[in-house]
Amino acid sequence: MAETTRDAADESTGRPRKASWKYIGPGIVVAATGVGAGDLVATLIAGSRFGYTLLWAAVIGCLVKISLAEAAGRWHLATGRTLFEGWRTLGRWTTVYFAVYVVVWGFVYGATAMSSSALPIVALFPDGPGLKTWAVITGLTGLVFVWFNRYAVFEKVMTVLVGVMFLIVVYLAIRVSPDLGATLAGLVPVLPDGSLLYTLGLIGGVGGTITMAAYGYWVNAKGWHDAGWMKAMRLDNRVAYLTTGIFVVAMLVVGAELLHSSQIALTKGDRGLIDLGAVLEDRFGAATAKLFLIGFFAASFSSLIGVWHGVSLLFADFVRRLRGGGEGGAAAVGAERSLPFRAYLLWLTFPPIALLFLDKPFGLVVAYGVLGAAFMPFLALTLIWLLNTSRTPAEWRNGILSNVMLSAAGLLFVVLCVQQVRQLPW
Repeated sequence: MAETTRDAADESTGRPRKASWKYIGPGIVVAATGVGAGDLVATLIAGSRFGYTLLWAAVIGCLVKISLAEAAGRWHLATGRTLFEGWRTLGRWTTVYFAVYVVVWGFVYGATAMSSSALPIVALFPDGPGLKTWAVITGLTGLVFVWFNRYAVFEKVMTVLVGVMFLIVVYLAIRVSPDLGATLAGLVPVLPDGSLLYTLGLIGGVGGTITMAAYGYWVNAKGWHDAGWMKAMRLDNRVAYLTTGIFVVAMLVVGAELLHSSQIALTKGDRGLIDLGAVLEDRFGAATAKLFLIGFFAASFSSLIGVWHGVSLLFADFVRRLRGGGEGGAAAVGAERSLPFRAYLLWLTFPPIALLFLDKPFGLVVAYGVLGAAFMPFLALTLIWLLNTSRTPAEWRNGILSNVMLSAAGLLFVVLCVQQVRQLPW
């Protein structure tokens, strides 16, 4: 009888009784936003230095991201409250940390995202405007797109960009003729000499940014507001990170086959992808190199507009809570039209343009590095706290597997945080 009642309720509200492929969307958005040019380079370098040996780390990394995104989405759906609302219940310190983080991080990240999106355009059109001009153009394009479009259009465009970069990278992986035996052997956990930090970075880095915290907001923007959507959210999340996993494996294959065997080293940072474009042109011709640059742009620009939209939603909720706004994740939907949402969009775009023409101040670089390195440990550990207490309905609290995965993620990100802070130019 209970099941019949539940089915009837689902039909009357329009909620799905079970997961369906047609609902997939927010997970694709969060996965695409998290995988930027820096992640591509890190994966390529891991493949170029260690071949297929660290393939298992990429697989574990995807499982970690599935656990984190599922936990963020589960909090929104199970409680009907936003993630920032949950953070505030843990104490004033969370508000202080987030306030400083979102201002400093957004200022520096805006310039980084614009430069990253401009690099492949400059390579595709070498006789056109310079890097800084294209960076400004991509930033303004992202601003206008997010300002005038709502989530439904945003999701469709992100899905197209994901499809472009996914198909191109998988095509390249097939083109370089992977060694299937070595690929399967790479699924066995092995740590070659000098690979520990690369391994931890591969597990924690690909697809792991502040936008994972935005997943619940995108779930709400999709129209999912309660636990009746839990199965749809979980399917959406798993499909998205399975796609990311295939993408990461394909990049590792390209690095192993194209760079490791030839002992070719890439430049660190986003410019390493320009190096790869040159290698591809030498090996397969100009058409393949240009195709790769298109995929490079899709990865970079999807991260740009994903941050422009997702972190602006977080900021809008942050401001609303400070003003004493009402509770409920559903309120996040209207945030796209709010003044705080648009103010943060402007913050991500115009102040960073100045950084494109100036050297980044030393203090700002250090603050950005410390705050950025600390965010993923903050996210993992606060999710453990929220989802194991009375703040979450008993039915939807963490089980053993969730606690193990989130604890492992928290420990991993703490280690990466310490390492990243040690490497800053103090």
